[in-house]
Amino acid sequence: MSAEQEPGGARGLDALQIAELVECAEQQLLGGARRYTRLQVSEQVGVDPEQTRLLWRSLGFASVADDEVVFTDADVDALRQVVALREAGVIDRDSQVAMGRVLGQTFARLAASQGQLLVDLLVSRPEALVSEDAVLAAIEHLTPLMQQLQDYVWRRQLAAYLTRVGVRASTEVTPAMAPMAVGFADMAGFTTLTRRSTGAELAQVLDVFESLTTEVVGAHNGRIVKTIGDEVLFVADTPADCAQLAVELAERAGRIDSLPALRVGLAAGTVVTRLGDVFGSTVNIASRLTSLSRPGWILVDREMAEALADDPRFVLRSRRPESVRGFGHLRQWRLQAAAADGGTAPRRRRGHARRGR
Repeated sequence: MSAEQEPGGARGLDALQIAELVECAEQQLLGGARRYTRLQVSEQVGVDPEQTRLLWRSLGFASVADDEVVFTDADVDALRQVVALREAGVIDRDSQVAMGRVLGQTFARLAASQGQLLVDLLVSRPEALVSEDAVLAAIEHLTPLMQQLQDYVWRRQLAAYLTRVGVRASTEVTPAMAPMAVGFADMAGFTTLTRRSTGAELAQVLDVFESLTTEVVGAHNGRIVKTIGDEVLFVADTPADCAQLAVELAERAGRIDSLPALRVGLAAGTVVTRLGDVFGSTVNIASRLTSLSRPGWILVDREMAEALADDPRFVLRSRRPESVRGFGHLRQWRLQAAAADGGTAPRRRRGHARRGR
């Protein structure tokens, strides 16, 4: 593939044959051209076509007609791997759809993020836009590096999970239902911010928010379950770790002028874990407390307050119970860091830190 170059040698994306480039990039990423229909894939692997359809949909891909040629040899190999996992007893027919859903959602976001970074990188480097072949060469060079990094992170995360399961097993705690501390943090006034900011400005705010939460949660033995726009859900194995990371998160966010003040809600108790997500009344209470919190505040439930009552690092102030959906009159305590003199650490005031979203 080649094309005429401009006098300077480099060209913009609008000068490239995009349709042809995308087709070649797809073949490069998928290891070949589209060759099979869904029924042909099912026949090759020996799987019920309906199971193939359910798995394809669970991965987040659009439905395809039975006679539409959209699948590659890589798709056939992937289905064989699913069958191998099922035959090994790792998954059953029902859990393979659930597993597909988790993989599809996780990697859809990852691929969109990496794809945007890749496009931005190519646009910022004119030498990569000399021709369609140059773009494909850049993709061929970068994708194995990203794949290796993803494999490393996945293995590290899997090892960390097994370590946590091992600790819980030694205390006779069921891995799928264990005591932990749960927290939500969201940016106060974010809806108002979206109305008066450009897309680039909002992207910058969200990038700062995600970078801060990732750093602080990880530093205090916590784990981010998921980020949804202006809100992050995190967990920690102990109330003390969860409280420490919440205090640092709120305090550091308060020093960043471009970031709205955070509202945080924490709760402790038994949590149901499934496919990387968390469920149960403890999670719901943390969410309700976040909605009751004020900008820059951290509210905790009774379990958290009792666990932290004798910890000299924190100050707890009881607040009037409030009626919330599903929990009647929910008791709450405001959590703050203790100052060196035994009081409450001073907090910086910011004019835009108003209650509401």
